[in-house]
Amino acid sequence: MAGKSPPSGYNTITPPHNSLEMEDSTFKRKTDSEPSNSSTLKKPKLDAIQNLTEHQPNSNSYSANDGDSTSRFVIIDAAVAEDKGSRHTMEDAWVILPNPNFDDSSKLRCAHFAIYDGHGGRLAAEYAQKHLHSNVLSAGLPRELLDVKAAKKAILDGFRTTDEALLLDSAAGGWHDGATAVCLWVLGQTVFVANIGDAKAVVARFTSAGDQNDSNGFIPLKAIVLTKEHKAIYPQERARIQKAGGSVSTTGRLQGRLDVSRAFGDRQFKKVGVIATPHIQSFDLTEKEHFIILGCDGLWGVLGPSDAVDFVHKLLKEGVPVANVCRRLVREAVLERGCKDNCTAVIIVFRHK
Repeated sequence: MAGKSPPSGYNTITPPHNSLEMEDSTFKRKTDSEPSNSSTLKKPKLDAIQNLTEHQPNSNSYSANDGDSTSRFVIIDAAVAEDKGSRHTMEDAWVILPNPNFDDSSKLRCAHFAIYDGHGGRLAAEYAQKHLHSNVLSAGLPRELLDVKAAKKAILDGFRTTDEALLLDSAAGGWHDGATAVCLWVLGQTVFVANIGDAKAVVARFTSAGDQNDSNGFIPLKAIVLTKEHKAIYPQERARIQKAGGSVSTTGRLQGRLDVSRAFGDRQFKKVGVIATPHIQSFDLTEKEHFIILGCDGLWGVLGPSDAVDFVHKLLKEGVPVANVCRRLVREAVLERGCKDNCTAVIIVFRHK
């Protein structure tokens, strides 16, 4: 659930290649304050183990190629795991869609993965889970000849359309739920990452292509944060909120309630600076990219990017299946690191052929 401050010592490394911050002042949304029934409960470790959703993770593989016969194939293994932590309910939702174009092999192969971190309820997260990807495709996500600029515009428009429709549904239903999001698409050999709020994506990258074949033992990977945090306390977000007529309290919360400044839903905060305009990042896959971790703020609240990457890398090097690695990462966050929040992680491993 959104609303936490980043852990001390958290450093965002400059992301690779192209970065695009899509702005639109006409759309405003953000995190709601935690509902009274979301207070943390102290539970013994056994209960926490039992709460780990064992029917997840889910794992899939497929080959991605950009249509050029000289391009390398990339096998993608993906898995998800979740735990509601000490909260009464699980408000996160996720998507693992390895190849939406399975029905038409003539089109550019596309994979989609996402985590939606709900707050104030689960309705906004579930709505985005069901509709965002189809809205991005409908907005013109390239499915034949890849156009990076067009792809980013389609993602921006898909976020906008999803939020507009969600707001109409929430008004009709009388609910105020919100959700932050981190979403990833793999189009051919190009990765697109979009986020709103404080859910994050981290890529694990070898410092040189030869590192993968080094026989001298464990080789650390560089953890690179691909997303941008949107919090009301940050100067750029604070200025935008104040321009929209909102306020930021001394504790860094919008209207004294929300500390994230971008999210789906949050109907009651749309007129005071909460928007659903994503930060969008893209880069081309090379042999240096080993895996990407998507996580809600519950995960990153107790694990720094380098800690998470090292944890996953060690298990993968030992031959542990991706599904088990994902489960153990969430277990580490909840049982060993003391995460009390909902905790969801998606691990996407790239195997270059």
